[in-house]
Amino acid sequence: MSRSLAGSPARRVGAVLIRMVRVAVRLVGAPTGAPTGALTLVLASAPIAAASATAADAAGSDLDRVMGALAQRKTGHVSFTEKKFIAMLDRPVESSGELLYDAPDRLEKRTIKPKPEDLVLEGGVVSAQRGKHHYVLDLKQYPQVVPFIESIRATLAGDRASLERVFKVDFTGSFERWTLGLVPLDSKLAKTVAQIHIEGEKDLIHTVEIREADGDRSLLTIGADVAP
Repeated sequence: MSRSLAGSPARRVGAVLIRMVRVAVRLVGAPTGAPTGALTLVLASAPIAAASATAADAAGSDLDRVMGALAQRKTGHVSFTEKKFIAMLDRPVESSGELLYDAPDRLEKRTIKPKPEDLVLEGGVVSAQRGKHHYVLDLKQYPQVVPFIESIRATLAGDRASLERVFKVDFTGSFERWTLGLVPLDSKLAKTVAQIHIEGEKDLIHTVEIREADGDRSLLTIGADVAP
């Protein structure tokens, strides 16, 4: 049974996109953007200003290295566990399964526990299989979220410039161990996702935390590669 999501409330659309973001950020790992040290500051001390510029250059260099490493990954198949913290519930909702990515723009999230579910983003279309029901969402009908989807593509492609057009990105740490904070620049997008927080090392992503605008959040932990 196939259903179109075109007539669904915008909130439902946002929920589907948030799930796809978790897939993207996991597999590819790390969205990119301007490092925290690159923020323009008016400093009275010349030595401090010079030190800040040096730190910004170093952070930018490490960020480029992370993005370059991510760009080299053309395919991925890993396990995952996820905890969703919802204000109305006393304990987090836990799930687990597998994540798959094929360049340039195919993402798939296969939830195995507690209930099977399959989410796929490909060619500007999101599809979901839940039990006997199949849902399809054409993103062309939602132009306000297209930039968000583009940010997913840009992350997978290691396209820093495209990411910075959609998010304010704070990069801290080094290539060996880093943290990325993504904050939507678009006010409409910010009504769905408040912030995405990613931690990793080199070209590996360890955790992805998504904080939604309504206060709910999810913590996704990436596991080992799944054997073919």
